[in-house]
Amino acid sequence: MLTRKQRDLLLYIHEHMDGSDIAPSFEEMKNALNLKSKSGIHRLISALVERGYIERLPHRARALKIIRLPEEATPKPAPAPVANNNAPDMSGEFISVPLHGKIAAGTPIEAIRDEVNLVHIPTDLASARGETYALTVDGDSMILAGIHDGDTVIIERCDNAPVGTIIVALVDGEEVTLKRLRRAGNKIILEPENDSYEPQVLEPHRVQIQGRLVGLMRTYH
Repeated sequence: MLTRKQRDLLLYIHEHMDGSDIAPSFEEMKNALNLKSKSGIHRLISALVERGYIERLPHRARALKIIRLPEEATPKPAPAPVANNNAPDMSGEFISVPLHGKIAAGTPIEAIRDEVNLVHIPTDLASARGETYALTVDGDSMILAGIHDGDTVIIERCDNAPVGTIIVALVDGEEVTLKRLRRAGNKIILEPENDSYEPQVLEPHRVQIQGRLVGLMRTYH
């Protein structure tokens, strides 16, 4: 038995995908159900997956598939797939990782971990040693390292990194930043790659390493 919200979301996804294999965005689902946050959509989708009504397809954008509808709803027959012998087989070449949000001053990583957006990355960018996640760069402090405003950086979660590594650092539990790690005596230096910015020289207890850069993706418009 589905709750009313679960049923409403399932039927909305089905209607949106009628004649198309592209599911609505989480923002569109949130607005359609008049919810205040995307985390509510995430919980509803997880419940529908557990009950066998929908399936997540991890290697596709907006990766949802309707498995069945409530008994009182009659689905239209799905169109037969058209074979495309010229299309490349992308299965297994990409994986989905969480896109936690923008890496910007004043926004701790932990405050945006519940975002349910995903980004699809080549499998060779994924860490074999731990969790991989993505962030959107906000600003130009690392531009000389080839990291531009709006880029998507791929991060391997870790709590330690060698000197010279570009890291995600949480400062004073409040400000998250992408900088190159340096050390001087017993100080930690967070060094920008832009001459317009000054390095931050900090006591070690003020800095928490939350990951290291392993890749970068850029979209050209």
